[in-house]
Amino acid sequence: MITIDVSAVNIALPSIRDSLSGGMAGLQWVVDAYTLMFAALMLSAGAIADRAGARRAYGWGVALFTLASLGCALAPGIGLLVAARVAQGGAAAVVMPASLALIRQAYDDARERARAIALWTVGGSVAMAAGPVLGGLLTESAGWRAVFLLNLPVGAVILGLLVRVPRSARRPAALDGGGQLTAVLALAGLAFTVIEGGHLGWTSLPVLIAAVLAVASGFAFHAVESRHRQPMVPLAILTDRRVAVPLAVGFAVNAAFYGGIFLLGLYYQQLRGMSGTAAGLMFVPMSAVVTATNLLSPRLAERIGRRPVIVTGQLVFTVAMLAMLPLAAHTPLWLVLLLLLPLSIGGALAVPALTALLIDVVPGDRAGTASGLLNSLRQTGGALAVALFGGLLSGPGGGFSLPGMRLGLVAVAALLLVTAALARLLLPRD
Repeated sequence: MITIDVSAVNIALPSIRDSLSGGMAGLQWVVDAYTLMFAALMLSAGAIADRAGARRAYGWGVALFTLASLGCALAPGIGLLVAARVAQGGAAAVVMPASLALIRQAYDDARERARAIALWTVGGSVAMAAGPVLGGLLTESAGWRAVFLLNLPVGAVILGLLVRVPRSARRPAALDGGGQLTAVLALAGLAFTVIEGGHLGWTSLPVLIAAVLAVASGFAFHAVESRHRQPMVPLAILTDRRVAVPLAVGFAVNAAFYGGIFLLGLYYQQLRGMSGTAAGLMFVPMSAVVTATNLLSPRLAERIGRRPVIVTGQLVFTVAMLAMLPLAAHTPLWLVLLLLLPLSIGGALAVPALTALLIDVVPGDRAGTASGLLNSLRQTGGALAVALFGGLLSGPGGGFSLPGMRLGLVAVAALLLVTAALARLLLPRD
């Protein structure tokens, strides 16, 4: 549900714009209000999962996510839809690290845990790839609100099944209000700067104020965390390259994947004039390739090591960004699908090995905190990529800008190359 509410909503964006009269900036906020709150609150959510117990935190998060989905479906305007998306993102932040903590609780053996994490990753990756298909079908047949209404019965089923899961132990973990507040302000200011800078102008007063807020809040976050007795982000763990490098890689991988899905959803519908269903069906091959690669990744990691798998995944993703540069309004569809194969493989190859590596190098009582930090950086990368692409894709009269698309693709490819080099040079051999 958490992942479908990113990928499926991307396909529903043109319909949301027509229904609620939102421009490109409004559509970016529909996506980023969710992912930014997801990213910011996930820092505390790891501590919540440790403190409340993974099962209880998971249940709270699913219940709130289901109610927020109802709010999205009933929203009469773009402002209330964005507000409901903020609530969804906060709930998703609680669910994600709690789910990984439940896996850590269930599997003591590192090899079995790696396979379980791979299956966990398959769920999210398949949803990311199949979500556009579902979003297109629902939007065409029942309207964009059905994308959110679908979460209601699914949420009820999840809560019913959760009763069978053993209770989780509670661990002491302080809630860091100051760190959480400064993290939210920093990410919100950064997102406003990137999103509105492309529409209001980079030198406009609101954008400059948001940029100053982002920088000041970032410094304040560092100061608060360095002085707190039990910070939500222990800065000392960031000095461990086995932690810092996976975080950077996670940021870059999600920037590529979320940015690519956002870009393609608009490319199919705005530039090629496809319907929502047709645009969604274009993602079907991705779903199969992502699933197969997710299952292959841990086996490759066992044979050749995690570092080669992580680096290879990033290099494949770099090829994916560069392969999309020739896309135009009349590119043959078979060629479009062929060019998208690297996009399906890169993240699906890197993420399982990346997640397993991070979970293994931190102490067991920090599993929730570490997974929250990783997913926070991943969501931040995705949110900023959507903000970047949204600003660059908006051409004259609100049309789709091919030069802007290509500039964004080159920027993300450069980021992937840098993090791939860091992983190759700094991550130890298995």
